[in-house]
Amino acid sequence: MATDFASIARVLANPNRAAMVDRLMDGVPVTAGELARAAGVSPSTASDHLAQLQRAGLVTATKAGRRRYFRLGGPGVAEALEAFAQLCPPRDVRSLRQARDAHDVAYLRTCYDHLAGAVAVALAERLQSLGWLRFDDAPVVTSLGAARFASIGVDVEAARAARRAFARQCLDWTERRPHLAGALGAAVAEAFFDNGWIRRRPSGRGVTLTADGVSELHARFGLRVEAPAGPSSGRRPSRSGARA
Repeated sequence: MATDFASIARVLANPNRAAMVDRLMDGVPVTAGELARAAGVSPSTASDHLAQLQRAGLVTATKAGRRRYFRLGGPGVAEALEAFAQLCPPRDVRSLRQARDAHDVAYLRTCYDHLAGAVAVALAERLQSLGWLRFDDAPVVTSLGAARFASIGVDVEAARAARRAFARQCLDWTERRPHLAGALGAAVAEAFFDNGWIRRRPSGRGVTLTADGVSELHARFGLRVEAPAGPSSGRRPSRSGARA
């Protein structure tokens, strides 16, 4: 049976709907008003766009009191959109703020419920080189990995029992190398937030590394990382040794 790519492409072809979907890629539920502001449209126009996104299965809504909160249709939708981003050109940068935001997103960001960007790609590579995780015919967490994951607050068995892919390699659209996705990737991101190693930025998908995060990534994974100084710094995570 042929796949109807055009039906989803038509929904995403509208720049306002695309802006709403992009706003939801950090996995945090938001109101219709916030999505209207992100898309630069009126509340009534936003409602029409959201109805189309819901019919396409790209967005879901839940009610909390008198408010409705919108989020992506699930981790599969987020991962598909992240993969689709491989084919999409970057937006034109028209201000210093946009340049900084783009640089922050490329360095470390959320992709729905897991981490992406340069730091996340480097971490995924280290999890394998340190022997915590292997990708053979199926993903394998070693006995060493199970103990080490537990030490940072990641429940491997709970991730394995989740009703979704346990662990998968998701090609990062800025780095062109894979980061860790699936239930295990989500559990790692949650542990990093809970441990105070990373924190969300006030807006956008960029994630800030804390001082504790910099220290722990070096101590536990042999990664030397630091918050990027700006869009022209060109810094990237490196393995233990000289800073990149």
